[in-house]
Amino acid sequence: MALLHFLSTISPVGLATAALALSGALGLLLGGLNWRGIGLGIGGVLFAGLFVGHWTSVAGLHLAPEMLEFVREFGLIIFVFTIGIQVGPGFFASLQRAGLQFNLIAAAIVLLGVATTVALHFIADIPVPALVGLMSGAVTNTPGLGAATQVLKDAGIPSEVISEASLGYAVAYPFGILGILLTMIAVRQVLAIRIEREEADFEAARAKGGTKELPALNVVVRNPNLEGLELGEVPDLYDQGVVVSRLKRGEVLMHPLRSMALHMGDVLHLVGPADKLHAMVLILGEEVDVSLTSTKGTQLSWQRVAVTAQKALGKHIRDLGLEERSVSISRVTRAGTQLPVEPDLALQFGDILTVVGAPADIEAVKPLFGDQMKSLDLVQFSGVFFGILLGVILGSIPIAFPGLPAPLKLGLAGGPLVAAILLSRIGFLGPFVFFMPPVANHALRELGIVLFLSAVGLKAGGQFVQTLIHGPGLTWMLYGMVITLVPLMIVGFVARVVYRVNYLSLSGVLAGSMTDPPALAFANGMSGSAAASVGYASVYPLVMCMRILAPQIIVLLLL
Repeated sequence: MALLHFLSTISPVGLATAALALSGALGLLLGGLNWRGIGLGIGGVLFAGLFVGHWTSVAGLHLAPEMLEFVREFGLIIFVFTIGIQVGPGFFASLQRAGLQFNLIAAAIVLLGVATTVALHFIADIPVPALVGLMSGAVTNTPGLGAATQVLKDAGIPSEVISEASLGYAVAYPFGILGILLTMIAVRQVLAIRIEREEADFEAARAKGGTKELPALNVVVRNPNLEGLELGEVPDLYDQGVVVSRLKRGEVLMHPLRSMALHMGDVLHLVGPADKLHAMVLILGEEVDVSLTSTKGTQLSWQRVAVTAQKALGKHIRDLGLEERSVSISRVTRAGTQLPVEPDLALQFGDILTVVGAPADIEAVKPLFGDQMKSLDLVQFSGVFFGILLGVILGSIPIAFPGLPAPLKLGLAGGPLVAAILLSRIGFLGPFVFFMPPVANHALRELGIVLFLSAVGLKAGGQFVQTLIHGPGLTWMLYGMVITLVPLMIVGFVARVVYRVNYLSLSGVLAGSMTDPPALAFANGMSGSAAASVGYASVYPLVMCMRILAPQIIVLLLL
């Protein structure tokens, strides 16, 4: 009683803050518990919030609803914005290359899940708020829950009814984690898949198709038509993403310039896309197994230089005048991916350039790029807040679609996400730089989702036990199982049996379709191969966007 009296003397803002902090602390501890890599993860915060919300309701303590509302929305905005910044650089690339098949599989899982959810609504007459919560929980996608609560609020649904979305999410979430694991096991056992063979097939395919590491090779000039021709005049050299980073003539290793004349027997070290390199071999002569990668004992050197100077942002490589400075760029690494060095490639903040030349010449060009490595550890908060502003504006624009009773809005979940993806792709806009160090991104993302889940749990906690024991909670749990298993099982077996997708890659795609890190950990535990991680990363950006938009479309269609 003394503790209850003390708590009642705390200001409403202080009490709500304490409840949020307690939910976050207990939830992170709960989410950290796991068995063989399987646990609640960040979802533990929601269950802790439900627990704290239940007992504050029992004790008669009043938590300021306006504060919980703001914390929930602001946490959601921070979370989805940082996700967009993280996945943005690779989002459009993931829709190309070999990732296209993976994304089609993942999109099929999402769409079939939406169809299953809508079918359950008409069969079992599940209320729409609970329905979208069930779907988000069944696929373990927390941003989807955020989008659902936001669109319900925009539709004018009362707060006590909106809380059904959180309750549906909570009862469906545990089996959502288990269901993806059961699907992986079922596909493996029913189809008698051998992991060793899948590993070998994946490595063979990756060796054939190349990796994200930009390939390089050495070519000796055998084509007599090129004798005396300047490097810049060789067909397709430099302008097709292929760069000559070193030239060896006799025993002398030198830095190649476009104006340098070629001679028979010259050995060139080429860097670029694999198909373009193959074409250059046909033009120049033949590939040779001679090491030109070491510059030790020569006048040449190479250094990695970071693009941090404002004046370098947006500059094309052709406009930098590097040729006159006797240096060249052989590689550009952006967001962990090496890009072909093309003359029209525009530099972005955080690009890492491999600069080749004499040490003194490299030092002379560093001021062009900035090369302030400490800047890569700083959060560009002006860009963060400007991006959030644009995201809120974008999310508030009504978009009319034929057949929908009301315009669709991206809302506070979709708007900041789309804005962040586009801005991170652009890199900068005027004085605003949209770059965030991975460590800072992870910290802000974690903070945002903890605030969101804590507030959601606290608001719904007073009804959770009643719904679970005396209400439709157990029935909802069964519906959640259906939403989890039907899309995964159907698409999983079809992808393997019909399209012969590598099982390890498929496991990563299944985990990515649920945006479920514990499932990825389980898939990685089956093999030492990177196949599952590659599949997961390939589909994550597209799936995250679809999972956020899907609940909004369902609400607009069914309400």
